[in-house]
Amino acid sequence: MELENYDSFPQEIPLIIEDDIFLYPFMIAPLFLSNEQNIKAVEEAIEQNKLVIVSVSKPGFEGKRESGSFYDVGVVGNIMRKVSLPDGKIKVLFQGLIKGKIEKFDENRPVVAYVDKLVDEESSKESIASIIDVLREQVKKLSRINSKFPVDLIKTIEENDDATRIADLISSVLRVKKDEAYSLFSQTNVEQRLLDIIETIKKEIESFKIQKEITQKVNSKIEKTHKDYFLKEQIKAIQKELGTDNQKDVEIKAYKKKLKKLKSSMPKDGYKETKKQIDKLSRMHQDSPDSALLQTYIENVLEIPFGVYSNEKISVKNVEDQLNDDHYSLEKPKERIAEYFAVKEMLEERNIQNLKSKGTVLCFVGPPGVGKTSLANSISKALKRPLVRVALGGMEDVNELRGHRRTYVGAMPGRIVKGLTDAKSMNPVMVLDEIDKLGANHRGDPTAVMLEVLDPEQNNEFRDLYLNFAIDLSQVIFVATANDARKIPAPLRDRMEFIEMSSYTPNEKFHIAKDYLIPQELEKHGLKKSEVSLSDTTIEAIISKYTREAGVRNLRRVFAKLFRKAVKQLLQNKELKKVSINTKNLVELLDNPIFEIDPADKKNSIGLTNGLAWTAVGGDVLKIEAVKLKGKGSLSVTGNMGDVMKESSKISYSVVKLLIDNKKLKINKNIIPKTPTEEAEKIALDPSEVYKRYDIHLHIPEGATPKDGPSAGITMATTIASILSEREVKSDLAMTGELTLTGKVLPIGGLKEKLIAAHKAKMKLALIPRKNYQRDLDEIPDEVKETMVIKAVDTIEDVLKEALV
Repeated sequence: MELENYDSFPQEIPLIIEDDIFLYPFMIAPLFLSNEQNIKAVEEAIEQNKLVIVSVSKPGFEGKRESGSFYDVGVVGNIMRKVSLPDGKIKVLFQGLIKGKIEKFDENRPVVAYVDKLVDEESSKESIASIIDVLREQVKKLSRINSKFPVDLIKTIEENDDATRIADLISSVLRVKKDEAYSLFSQTNVEQRLLDIIETIKKEIESFKIQKEITQKVNSKIEKTHKDYFLKEQIKAIQKELGTDNQKDVEIKAYKKKLKKLKSSMPKDGYKETKKQIDKLSRMHQDSPDSALLQTYIENVLEIPFGVYSNEKISVKNVEDQLNDDHYSLEKPKERIAEYFAVKEMLEERNIQNLKSKGTVLCFVGPPGVGKTSLANSISKALKRPLVRVALGGMEDVNELRGHRRTYVGAMPGRIVKGLTDAKSMNPVMVLDEIDKLGANHRGDPTAVMLEVLDPEQNNEFRDLYLNFAIDLSQVIFVATANDARKIPAPLRDRMEFIEMSSYTPNEKFHIAKDYLIPQELEKHGLKKSEVSLSDTTIEAIISKYTREAGVRNLRRVFAKLFRKAVKQLLQNKELKKVSINTKNLVELLDNPIFEIDPADKKNSIGLTNGLAWTAVGGDVLKIEAVKLKGKGSLSVTGNMGDVMKESSKISYSVVKLLIDNKKLKINKNIIPKTPTEEAEKIALDPSEVYKRYDIHLHIPEGATPKDGPSAGITMATTIASILSEREVKSDLAMTGELTLTGKVLPIGGLKEKLIAAHKAKMKLALIPRKNYQRDLDEIPDEVKETMVIKAVDTIEDVLKEALV
């Protein structure tokens, strides 16, 4: 095959993408190709007597052929020979000629690429010569350390003065990753390229030195281990003769004695298995690797508190008193917990075994910081049982719960058994924290284990894989916590009774702060109540300006910060008897307020509506805004909306257009020109001209946060109606409700959280679906209902009547 003239570059030539290594211009190398596009490229090169360029795929894109999946440089060369193999692959002999740069690649024509020559920049000959001398020395050093380094290469480098040739030769034998190889290949500054190669060789020399040292250390360690083994054997023989070899026997006797004590309370299978392993250990050599594994297993089993139970009887009064002492408000959760233990107390008094009652698992659902784990802690105190927390957040490996089989290195019991061991009791209160964040992958589904743990008909024989026998979990009181019950799998949800815990209102936060958080933090920081002055007005200012959360976790941190500063002042000024914290020095102590109402939000605006959203961390006010641009009546949405919300926006637009067509939406008179014109006549005759002439852009701020759900339907419709009619929306109004295509308002979830969020944002009017008004209004705190008018709406017309000015 005749080669084309190099001067014809840039030109379009076939493209082969290799998965492994960069080829260089001096190489003649065989290529085994299976990719269909690579084979087509070879065939085109042979048929049209063309050169080809061989590039390399980027890490993670092996086998792919798309823009950005391969490096933009390669070697241009000639296909010398092609052989078809029986398995469908082809073998070609490739001769590298020059370096090339891929200037263009069209995914619609993936067989070819537009290529230009990769030409080196001019460099100083004197400088290059000096660097090559250093490079030759480094190569010699590498060859002395690396026995696999090609000896012939050293001779070739010595006899050659072409810097580019030398760089290519050395680069082709270095052990480097693809990205480093690309950097060495594509560098057109010869001087810099040689320096980079020297640096890479130095790293390789260092790597070989470290490997050599490690090998020597390992060999030395092996020799030492053999020596130590024989010395130990000699010592044991001497000790045996003297009758002093009894350490192992003492340990075996201690294990047997403890096992004998546990025999009556242990499961029979457990007793047999543990006895079998103790006997096996007694016959085993002390230095055997299995000896340590067996010893660990026996100790883990004997640490489980078989037969240890809290004898305290369940008392509803104790539970109620403890809950009231530890928590302000939360009336409904406390009432439901009391009912749960009332049933347990009755069954205990009458000695009734009711598996269904035993199997009920309480699950506290609510935003972070509202007291879910704290309620479980109060239950533990009231029952005088130890509390164990099992963190389930992000758990994906089923063996984390069920234990690892003893064949695995580092095997241990699962978290359930470990929890019993830590509690030193077989009937603790076990908190299954963040149960809604359980994961699943190829290693199994932890949810399946939780079904067994929480099922009263199965948990009396829960089998841990590490123990290899069943243990009884029926006496454990399980309490779960979650942020979002919807994320818990349905079979697991079926075994739980959910107790909803909503966000705290500002008034509730005030009382919690005054009665619980402040006294606790004062004690924690070693302060007396008389040493800190903190007025009610200051507490309210801290709640409104420095925290915005569903719970009180951040509020506790703010008080901790204030009291740390108070401690510092008292220590630095011994004459100071009391630290005053007031609204005047809050900025000095806590910096500027984090949350303040923007004055602009107090003004009525066109195309800006306050919606209400529910999140796993509580309710929030969701501002929806829109603008209209000259166009043809299309709708575009931004703000990281999910599919359901996007569909809801389309429904909202259609509903508003229908209102305009039927002349049910009052239009601002300023839209229609006052003087008779063709445009005015068009609007008068055809109301749809109001929206046909404009494109609507709907946006929800905080675009980095994903948003979804249908409950923003009436909010989006109000925003669109406002921008098209050029009528302002009331700034002190918030709304929530799903919208149908016929303009009806459907009920939504999370109403309590949403209205609390509206209350915190100083809204004066809230519009909610009528069904929610009839069904959920009793659950709304009085504090919210007293400061905000809540109105029920049936249709979008009702909404617009209240919302638009």
